[in-house]
Amino acid sequence: MTRIAVCPGSFDPVTNGHLDIIKRGAKVFDKMYICVLNNSSKQPLFTVEERIKLLQESTKELHNIEVESFSGLLMDYASQKNANAILRGLRAVSDFEYEMQITSMNRILNEEIETFFMMTNNQYSFLSSSIVKEAAKYHGEISELVPKPVELALKEKFKSPAH
Repeated sequence: MTRIAVCPGSFDPVTNGHLDIIKRGAKVFDKMYICVLNNSSKQPLFTVEERIKLLQESTKELHNIEVESFSGLLMDYASQKNANAILRGLRAVSDFEYEMQITSMNRILNEEIETFFMMTNNQYSFLSSSIVKEAAKYHGEISELVPKPVELALKEKFKSPAH
């Protein structure tokens, strides 16, 4: 059986923590779809198209990865892709409760698709897109936190006085 996973997230922007999960997941699954979700409860800095492009640039060496977007139920998207797994990253215990709620709901929607949690490496356990955006906004050093294309895109976004 082909192991197909969906790795969903807003990726606004993608961080080295996200890439850690994606790269490790690419070793476990035969095919992975990185699904950029548009979270209506958040005000994104990057458009969905920009996030897809940044993810594609940051994962170009991974040949079993496709980056796409989807709006709607994640389980519908996963079914369309014939996925048998959802891959989610966990940074800390604080992520677990939220992820457990989402996983429980997804199980009700489609019990055929399993959710797998992968702990991020300790060096990224504090890292979030929000923290990166805040540091970049004030021209902080972010080169160790994000891939080069994202670093350049953030510098471009925050070079204008509008932010």
